[in-house]
Amino acid sequence: MASTDPEVAETAADPEAAETVKAPELQRLLEIDPYLKDYEKEINRRYSEFCSCLESIEANEPGGLDKFTKSYETFGLHVLSDGTVVCREWCPAAKELYLWGEFNDWNRHQFKFTSSGFGKWELTIPPHPEGTSRIPHNTLVKLSVVDKNGSHLDRLSPWARYVTRHESSVIFDQRLWNPPMPYQFKNQHPPKPDRLRIYECHVGISSPEGKIATYKYFAKNVLPNIAALGYNSIQLMAIMEHAYYASFGYQVTSFFAASSRYGTPDELKELVDVAHGLGIVVLLDVVHSHASKNNVDGLNQFDGTNGCFFHDGVRGEHKLWGSRLFDYTQWEVLRFLLSNLRWWIEEYHFDGFRFDGASSMLYHSHGIGEEFSGRYEDYFGLNVDTESLTYLMLANYMLHHFYPFVITVAEEVSGMPALGRPIEEGGTGFDYRLAMAVPDKWIKLLKESTDDDWNMGDIVWTLTNRRYGERHIVYAESHDQALVGDKTIAFWLMDKEMYTHMSVYSEQSFVIDRGLALHKMIRLITHALGGEGYLNFMGNEFGHPEWLDFPRVGNNESYHYARRQYNLLSDGVLKYQYLNNFDRDMNHLEIKYAWLAADQAYVSRKHEGDKVIVFERAGLVFVFNFHPTKSFTDYKIGVETAGEYAIVLDTDDGEYFGHKLIDHKTRFFTCGEPWDNRNNHMYIYIPSRVALVYAKVS
Repeated sequence: MASTDPEVAETAADPEAAETVKAPELQRLLEIDPYLKDYEKEINRRYSEFCSCLESIEANEPGGLDKFTKSYETFGLHVLSDGTVVCREWCPAAKELYLWGEFNDWNRHQFKFTSSGFGKWELTIPPHPEGTSRIPHNTLVKLSVVDKNGSHLDRLSPWARYVTRHESSVIFDQRLWNPPMPYQFKNQHPPKPDRLRIYECHVGISSPEGKIATYKYFAKNVLPNIAALGYNSIQLMAIMEHAYYASFGYQVTSFFAASSRYGTPDELKELVDVAHGLGIVVLLDVVHSHASKNNVDGLNQFDGTNGCFFHDGVRGEHKLWGSRLFDYTQWEVLRFLLSNLRWWIEEYHFDGFRFDGASSMLYHSHGIGEEFSGRYEDYFGLNVDTESLTYLMLANYMLHHFYPFVITVAEEVSGMPALGRPIEEGGTGFDYRLAMAVPDKWIKLLKESTDDDWNMGDIVWTLTNRRYGERHIVYAESHDQALVGDKTIAFWLMDKEMYTHMSVYSEQSFVIDRGLALHKMIRLITHALGGEGYLNFMGNEFGHPEWLDFPRVGNNESYHYARRQYNLLSDGVLKYQYLNNFDRDMNHLEIKYAWLAADQAYVSRKHEGDKVIVFERAGLVFVFNFHPTKSFTDYKIGVETAGEYAIVLDTDDGEYFGHKLIDHKTRFFTCGEPWDNRNNHMYIYIPSRVALVYAKVS
């Protein structure tokens, strides 16, 4: 780990400090996955790097890890209780540094920082004689960086807490956010759930209107519906400020600033507070894998060089994303990013994070052109970026150490072993990882074949092929599939007929009937078989029509597709409401039986000719008939636990615009003869393109 502080650098370079420290509970990891035994030395080396970095922070930072990761208390712009303004910045290549703004009529040279060594600069501005701050709340300020050539560069503080953009400008400006009456939270963090049902959402597109929605709108109109659907967590996208709206929030410019497009910082706090009042935990989609290339209102070239927060040269550029890549070996970069995580928890009361782009961080290649076939040598070779991995371990350690309630999720596609195992085992420490192969499989099936040709074994393999002992968030589709250029599952299934045949008064449409049936079945089998948590992107639960496209030059800056048409549910005559009903009841059934917290399902049948899949999980029996034309009477299925069973969910129910072919009053009794490797069996009726869930009658 590189540092500008010579004492820190000396400690990091100490040969004794570099000795390998063994992960104390590695044996537990090896018991879960014996194939990792061949890579025990490398796992211990990674753990040792983490320990060395953590010990260096504890030894060299006053206040240790706690103060180091709360550096937002001392860096950036602050108004003290007596009205004094204090500023602190890390700008290592600057010759001079100034603060200017509306408060001094934009006099660039009036307030000059003093160098305090090691690239740090400090400034104190005394209050007015009457004790008020010279910089009023919500007024514009800028930094002026004098680079090595003597040029003055306009910059925003990396620690800026609130930035806004005038309608006529594409550049964001920093404002001092220091409200006289800050928001007071009313609700505590909800208890940490043992399983997640995540509603992935974007505040700006949450309204049916063709405009950017607000934090207040979302809190009032969207959150209650999310709670009613049975989701216990939301994942907020595009909150960290980003200059380019169409980036979906993934080109961050101001890491400590809540996006002003949707309202003020206090209004975001209110949103989180309302969610907590509804028992919903709030996860932030955090982007620490890269940053926007913007320099006037971003981190890029903050001190006038291509380095500073980022690697210089090609290692500092992501060639596909067109963004800058952090240098995780830099002491001040670790300070900045780790403090950023704590800021969102301490200031806004977030409950955890979904780490975007983890695969890009883990490999020097950033995963570009990599197939990741599951060969272990791919995960323990020279392509792995140890510094990035160490940062992720530090982040998880710090978050779980200070906040027992916190939840961390990794967006990681390569299958890196132990990503979701505890750090003391040699893992990376995430609570969950995304099961990213699943939505790819569904879209591939819908795009390249008809359900007549679907392979039941292939579907089951994709849904169950996940690392044992690591919890996965599964999803049938996310925001990626909703974006322009791709299609949602509903759109792949029903396409243009969604415009003409979604009214209950429309003539019957085979395309719509098939689409509604498969939409429900795909979501249920994904939810029940694919993981230990479930995620849905806003609107997809009811088969939101069309695609998602942010305003840009190519669409004449239109907001027409940058919205979610929740109004389709209240119409009363549109079939979207029935998919919404199914999503609600599916989630509430999981709440009752807790299958996401249960052991992985036992799949007793995947019959290719019948196109039937049967599995058991959490005491429930799930039966799926994907056959496009055949229904089966007296169909024999295996059941492990003997007894009397009843149907508790039926995708063909009239509540979900099904054909109501099954009598739910019927009871099903097991027979003692084994079948499909289960100790008992029972006979059922399973119509074509229908899924049924059975529960034992107590």
